[in-house]
Amino acid sequence: MAQLGGAQKMRARGAPAYSIYVNRPFGRRLAAGAYLLGLTPNVVSLISAVFTFGAIILLATVPPATWLGLVIAMLLVVGYAFDSADGQVARLSGGGSAAGEWLDHVLDCVKSSTLHIAVLISVFLHFELSSQLWLLVPIGFSVVSAVSFFASILNDQLKARYVTVEVPGNPKSSTPLRALLGIPTDYGILCLSFLILGWPKLFFAVYVVLFVANFGYLAIASVKWFGDMKMLK
Repeated sequence: MAQLGGAQKMRARGAPAYSIYVNRPFGRRLAAGAYLLGLTPNVVSLISAVFTFGAIILLATVPPATWLGLVIAMLLVVGYAFDSADGQVARLSGGGSAAGEWLDHVLDCVKSSTLHIAVLISVFLHFELSSQLWLLVPIGFSVVSAVSFFASILNDQLKARYVTVEVPGNPKSSTPLRALLGIPTDYGILCLSFLILGWPKLFFAVYVVLFVANFGYLAIASVKWFGDMKMLK
């Protein structure tokens, strides 16, 4: 645990609270256990996928119920923690591999879209909607998640390729206030929202709020990211 504490990558500037204060410590403990068991980062990534995609399959195939929401939330939370653990195991082991990073990103990409497709299936089959237009919400959320993931990866690749012109007074690390403001866009909060899946109207209302928050964040962040790209030489 002490070695993991000293091997953490810097918090992303926009990292939200759950990811920083809950998921990363949870993942750190899973990483310590995985390391002691001799598990490789790729195995940890696959364990994360089993939990996450197990939840997605249940969401798409089983009618909403209180017990189902609890199971889905638990599976997603554990899957998210293992997703954090694979990178920590890699750093603890002295560094990861290109293949491991590829596997991690591909699994994240599939997860970011299919979770909302599963919501779309569940809403279409089991929810009583005032209008079929509400089905555009999970479709839109899937698009927002895919674009956000691609943009974040592209940002890292371009910044690694070009030289960044630093702006004075522009901090690179996250702050507690920034982390709290980012809570509605936190994947961990989306995971926890399934705790109320047994109350479809309440769940969908919360889901709509999260979609609006994520869409708004992406719109604002895209302007900033484009400005950052213009500063690369």
